[in-house]
Amino acid sequence: MTQAKPYKIPESVLVVIHSADHHVLLIERADQPGFWQSVTGSKDYPDEALSETARREVQEETGIIVGGDGVESLNGGARRVPQTHLRDWQLSNVYEIYPVWRHRYAPGVTRNTEHVFGLLVPRDIPVTLAPREHTRYAWLPYCEAADRCFSPSNAEAILQLPNYLAG
Repeated sequence: MTQAKPYKIPESVLVVIHSADHHVLLIERADQPGFWQSVTGSKDYPDEALSETARREVQEETGIIVGGDGVESLNGGARRVPQTHLRDWQLSNVYEIYPVWRHRYAPGVTRNTEHVFGLLVPRDIPVTLAPREHTRYAWLPYCEAADRCFSPSNAEAILQLPNYLAG
């Protein structure tokens, strides 16, 4: 029996989308109601740059486009933010892949390496969710956002936000 889709690469990004006033955008998973998280996603191919994975996942999951010279309106509401607003926090987490999602990976793969990025956006930026992936979004103060996350590594990354905004 052949695999219809290629296996996911066990290297991913976590993008903490935040405003300058320490609010964080969380999105609720469509396949797991009540599971709130930041933008996440795996590399599409082994040589994909992590920053490209982060840009792609942000656009796919929120409609926010990273790249360009400034914040601008596109196509009646979609927004673009400068590439400089995406920052690699130089933080990685290695974690056990939840059993419910292991079938997406090659047999025997149980761990994933997640690279953390931050993305500064205006809090009033329009958000367009990918309906097959997420059902709702919320802007929350960072401590409240960390408390709502189902993933401990996601919560811990969010709690680091003040350190990255200060630096």
